[in-house]
Amino acid sequence: MTPFTDRTPHTVAVLGLGAMGLPMAGRLAAAFPVIGYDPVPTSRKRAEETGLECAATAAEAAVRAGIVVLAVRDAAQVEEVLFGDDGIAPVLAPGAVVVMTSTVGVDAVASWTERLCDLDIALVDAPLSGGPVRAGGGDLLIVVGAHPDALETARPVLERLASTLTVIGDKAGDGQAMKTVNQLLCGVHIAAAAEALALADALGLDQQLALAALETGAASSFMLSNRGPRMVQGYDGDAEVLSRLDIFVKDLGIVGKAARTAGLAAPVAAAAEQLFLLGQTQGMGTADDSAVIKVVAPQRRVPAAEGTCGDAETAR
Repeated sequence: MTPFTDRTPHTVAVLGLGAMGLPMAGRLAAAFPVIGYDPVPTSRKRAEETGLECAATAAEAAVRAGIVVLAVRDAAQVEEVLFGDDGIAPVLAPGAVVVMTSTVGVDAVASWTERLCDLDIALVDAPLSGGPVRAGGGDLLIVVGAHPDALETARPVLERLASTLTVIGDKAGDGQAMKTVNQLLCGVHIAAAAEALALADALGLDQQLALAALETGAASSFMLSNRGPRMVQGYDGDAEVLSRLDIFVKDLGIVGKAARTAGLAAPVAAAAEQLFLLGQTQGMGTADDSAVIKVVAPQRRVPAAEGTCGDAETAR
């Protein structure tokens, strides 16, 4: 990890202490002074129980920091935390850097960059992927779009969080564009894994054995291995929520809008989006995104009853 230089501020604020923000804050706090904030009191309490210092407001955290990491849900929350009634932009010191890790699409990034630039604050567009466990271990994939000077300031923080750090462009918005491509594949892969495991069950196969077999061959994927066990588990009880289903409603919506703007057909992504939308309308929006398998097959098939032809052969 690159050490702090004279140009690099010594305190990092992490705003948003949810499923991704909290393990990221914990990872950073092992190397840098960190102060966190989340508008949800239970999230702040949970963070404080891990030993993380928390501020009472976002502005209180940001005023003490030279690097602010945003780990919020969507573009509306980014707008609110930066420029809302209690936004942090007015309290940041000139030369501060805002690292935006959320997946929000490219639309508003140019406006945020310009408004922050007027205050001599830089925006580093750094959406990430990998999930909470990898966040806590510094094993995230982060794609970055940023001015080289801003990137240099933020690099120690980014390198602490990422095992793969790819600088995709030299302006904010480039990271969002690359993350949009990434989320197209992630959403499609989750939907495809759900269909495959549902089909295995419908054909009378043991889902656990089918998953193990698929993971060893050409059909394997990260999402199959990561979400597959939770899809199978979800039939026996709610799987732990590591990535909410409605996140992919948002992300595949971003994908669809980007494709339409570019004049590109994306029928496979559109089909996957419909599965997640159906899941949301069926009340699964706050469930783990692996619950999308229940859109395809609401219940696991009943195992074959005794007395089938196969059982008779065994009895002979």
